[in-house]
Amino acid sequence: RAAARATLLAGALAARARAGYYGARHRRAAEASLERVLTGPAGTATGGHQLTVFVPVEDGRATTATLLRALYALRDAVDYQRATGGMEAFDAAVAAGVSRELTEAVVALVQGTEGARVALEWSPAAGPPPGFSTRPEPVAFTPGDLPGLREAGARYVRDEPSVPVRVTGAVVRLGRAGPGGPGTVRLRVLAGADVARLRIVLDEDDYRIAGHAHLVGLPIRVSGRLESRGGFRRLSRAGGVAPVRVDDAERDRLLKSLQENLDFFEEACGEEACGEP
Repeated sequence: RAAARATLLAGALAARARAGYYGARHRRAAEASLERVLTGPAGTATGGHQLTVFVPVEDGRATTATLLRALYALRDAVDYQRATGGMEAFDAAVAAGVSRELTEAVVALVQGTEGARVALEWSPAAGPPPGFSTRPEPVAFTPGDLPGLREAGARYVRDEPSVPVRVTGAVVRLGRAGPGGPGTVRLRVLAGADVARLRIVLDEDDYRIAGHAHLVGLPIRVSGRLESRGGFRRLSRAGGVAPVRVDDAERDRLLKSLQENLDFFEEACGEEACGEP
């Protein structure tokens, strides 16, 4: 079940954007799009086990169509790699929706079995989407495909570039080793990056600004590079921190969050960092 859901999640991610490795990017929206997916009870099929997943047409058509294209492209890339030893077909397959997340999901489907077969049937009432046949050909993977899939997944992580961003977020945690010097800030991202939270190391001045903004219930804006290492959960070369004005309702909500975590904030931030200069 977990592997089947991971396969659908890879399709949902690819339906939002193409990337060789997503990490934390787009994950919140992709997972939300799968909330209405139903997984039937596991059953038996000829020579093995069968699991049926029901995806709503209105919410899941883009996900299933993208996933089917990606699985075909992944099958072709694996065949090319097994025949020639070359990995370049995996690079081209990213445009069709193949990613590290999909290779990992297929590995999870196949390992410990004699193989996995994915078949898709469209809703009879809705019919197939444009460009697809009424009864798409199933896609199958075997244990012999696993080395190529694992190598491709590692390649996707290694080659995915960092991304320059300018992020707006609410400070939810601060901490540093002493009363002065650089410190670490965790942000709940509001805009500027397709991730939910970020970890950022700031110099002393920027850390102080972040602390003051947090105390008065204001988010901050900060520039840097979203690093693929660690799953795009870290902002490197961060700087230019500035508080951002928000409407009263949002400010009140941020202040309420601060009050609920005030003891932790005072302990982590320290009097010198958060008090008046």
